[in-house]
Amino acid sequence: MKLIGYFRSSAAFRVRIALNLKGVVVEHAFRHLRRGEHRAPDYVALNPQKLVPALVLDSGEVLTQSNPPILPKDPVGRARVRSLALIPTADIHPIQNLRVMAYLRDKYEQSEEGTFAWSRHWIETGFEAYEASVAGNRHTGAYSHGDQPTMADLCLAPQVFNAQRFKVDMSRFPTIQRIFATCMKHPAFDAAQPAKQPDAEP
Repeated sequence: MKLIGYFRSSAAFRVRIALNLKGVVVEHAFRHLRRGEHRAPDYVALNPQKLVPALVLDSGEVLTQSNPPILPKDPVGRARVRSLALIPTADIHPIQNLRVMAYLRDKYEQSEEGTFAWSRHWIETGFEAYEASVAGNRHTGAYSHGDQPTMADLCLAPQVFNAQRFKVDMSRFPTIQRIFATCMKHPAFDAAQPAKQPDAEP
């Protein structure tokens, strides 16, 4: 299998963590988002959304999107984890990612700081909800749900990296910080982080 990603993509980050957790070894390929390589015709043929990641299976089938179903066994737990995972993946990430920031700059003449302020606002709004959902909740353990990583953590950790890049004051979110620290001690998360990817840049 081949995973096509970009070191700083939080969506690709989620998939790298999941593959690491499952012990699946893949070939890595890259599309540089800032250079527009994801808009090249050969890649659009694989993923018409022009987004990363794309996982090309040995059969030639292509899987896109990035919410690996690493879930608890009980129905309530599964529902809770899905709900938590959707905060970063549906409520934060889509409106603060690279293409949205580029649109704000190009169409609405926003400065770099203006686009960063936009991103910070939506990250903080989502993190306020996430923090309230996990702080003091009896289902929260070492991770967002219990003491084993789930899909919620795979979605949260990359978003914390984005928050740090956009200079979000993480002291406001102590439970998220604790869960993130636990995640990054796990080899599957650590190996998947952006700085450790072959295409990493400063």
